[in-house]
Amino acid sequence: MDTTIKQSLKEIVGAENFTDSLIDLIAYSKDASEHRHRPDAAVWPVNTGQVSAIMKLASREKLPIVPRGAGTSLAGLAVPEQGGIILDLGRMDKIIDINIEDRLAVVQPGVVYADLDRALSPHGFFFPPDPASGSVCTLGGNVATNAGGIKGAKYGTTKDYVLALEVVLPDGRILHTGSKCMKSVSGYDLTRLFVGSEGTLGVVTEITFKINPKPPLVSTSMANFETLEDAGRAVSEIMYSGIIPSALEVIDQQTLIAINQNTDLNLPEVEALLVAETDGYTREETEFQMAKIVSIFKKNNATTTRQADSKEEAEALWTARKSAYGVLARINNNLIVEDLAVPMSKVPDMLRAISELSKKHNLRIPTVGHAGDGNLHPVICFDGTNADEVKRVEEASAELFEKVIELGGTLTGEHGIGLAKVPFMGLEHDEISMDIMRSIKRLFDPNNILNPRKMGLEE
Repeated sequence: MDTTIKQSLKEIVGAENFTDSLIDLIAYSKDASEHRHRPDAAVWPVNTGQVSAIMKLASREKLPIVPRGAGTSLAGLAVPEQGGIILDLGRMDKIIDINIEDRLAVVQPGVVYADLDRALSPHGFFFPPDPASGSVCTLGGNVATNAGGIKGAKYGTTKDYVLALEVVLPDGRILHTGSKCMKSVSGYDLTRLFVGSEGTLGVVTEITFKINPKPPLVSTSMANFETLEDAGRAVSEIMYSGIIPSALEVIDQQTLIAINQNTDLNLPEVEALLVAETDGYTREETEFQMAKIVSIFKKNNATTTRQADSKEEAEALWTARKSAYGVLARINNNLIVEDLAVPMSKVPDMLRAISELSKKHNLRIPTVGHAGDGNLHPVICFDGTNADEVKRVEEASAELFEKVIELGGTLTGEHGIGLAKVPFMGLEHDEISMDIMRSIKRLFDPNNILNPRKMGLEE
């Protein structure tokens, strides 16, 4: 990168908010995925004006810009594939306003999910999407990926809560979308266009979220199933029973085995374990919902069911699900955490297909997921230094997503496309769809400087 450009960046953000040191660039060369590429520099803007000035400079010089939050992306979303400048928004971390009367929170993109949740808690409110990385991920990243989590079946994903955005466009102009109203159909819905756009259309610098009252009571239970089919039927029946659980999670046999090998939880190594949660405002309401779920578990041949009688017991039941990723990280040198979604009735078919792929390619592919909305996370564990194993991983991934689309599913439920799923975009989206998406990209970003190479948007 030219020294005059570096000097211009320092003048915009201050020397203390610029870096081109090797150790920083190596850190910024990766996110939580297996992808790697080093940037030329990184900056930490602290306000919208600085972001605008950076984008004007980048547009003039045709420099790649990659917006970044906490770097928790599992799809290579924050990897600077063409070098350029990392735009780290982590220092734009103010909660600007919490308005309980209007059920709104206004935040900068660097606010950590858990910090907003803590700020809302004394008011009896919460921000429902609840991603697994909530203790560290930023809300700007949640918007970029349309993040979801374990409460998606009942409460939806980030797109269901974004009311308005402030966005800096690739040429430096500042766009305001949406409103602070709960309902608005004025003009095109530009807000939704940016949610899930993975930082390819603009840089989000302020977000207005709808927030929800938090039900004070929860009930939790767990059930074991000897077959995936029984567990799948239970999930499907629960979701059309009139009861909508606040969480309904699945853990497969390979994951249970891995948990037992690395912890003292001593879980039954059945084909599937389901963890369910209901919430409400009265004990009667919450327990009625859970009783219905437990009866469906039993009707579909659950070998055992267990219901928590206290908060501590509920936390113990959740330990199995929440410990999965940490446990799987110990299995091998490398992990690819896939993210797919299928219609809820197809969850057992997808789980069976993953199990068969694991055997066919001699790979460990434990799976957990949000069964209540059909969102599964197969975790491919492998040794990246073994060329033969890497080849088998690539073959298994291709077959996995072919099966997903065959079952009427989608490539990603919440992690995004990033770099990881670019090769598979043509499976889900026909040429007309891809042409329209590329046209939108060219309209907003004619020089292709904003998060290039992501989402398969290059011709």
